[in-house]
Amino acid sequence: MRRTVRLLLGAVMLGGILFLFAIPARTWLSQRSAMSAASRRLSELTAENKALDRQVAQLQSPSYVEQLARSQFGLVMPGQPAYEILPAASSSGSSG
Repeated sequence: MRRTVRLLLGAVMLGGILFLFAIPARTWLSQRSAMSAASRRLSELTAENKALDRQVAQLQSPSYVEQLARSQFGLVMPGQPAYEILPAASSSGSSG
């Protein structure tokens, strides 16, 4: 009888100890996973910030801004003639 009580008490204590350590361990593993994801995201954002810093430095250059204005918007300096090449006429019309 005493042996059964001791075994039952030991099992309850072991279960309690496992329960007390299982929840913090699960939380620790979850936090470790979240920290790893946050670290990867930080690396991505750091690389993106460096690229944006390079772009800001380029946009400080008047010659680069002029190049963008010409290539993307077709702008010209005052007094310069502007030329634009129109697309070829399509021949998809009906011939009948």
